[in-house]
Amino acid sequence: MDLFERMGIVVKEATRERVVATMPVEGNTQPFGLLHGGASCVLAESVGSIGAALHGQVIGRPRAVGVDINATHHKAVHEGTVMAVATPLRLGMRIASYDIVITDDDGDRVCTARLTCMLLKS
Repeated sequence: MDLFERMGIVVKEATRERVVATMPVEGNTQPFGLLHGGASCVLAESVGSIGAALHGQVIGRPRAVGVDINATHHKAVHEGTVMAVATPLRLGMRIASYDIVITDDDGDRVCTARLTCMLLKS
């Protein structure tokens, strides 16, 4: 079982210009019953890495390796599903950076993250 399966991440849309995925809050909480910040980071890195890898395929550097991630957690979530949308900040020849916005079922922003991936040939 891979991490996507363990966390219940489902990719809904994937292009190098936009990646969308959902994740249930249940099963991804910290001891107080809130969505774990680390789970938000896993979701953010997942969607950003998919976008970077898709960009890398176009330019002959199909392997995307995360080199930096940061996240600001704005709002606690207790239940439901969160959705992450990754859009590119910069799609270069060796580096791809994505802005990732995670929202709850009401459309409220839960987390804002930025991921930078190095693009490798193999």
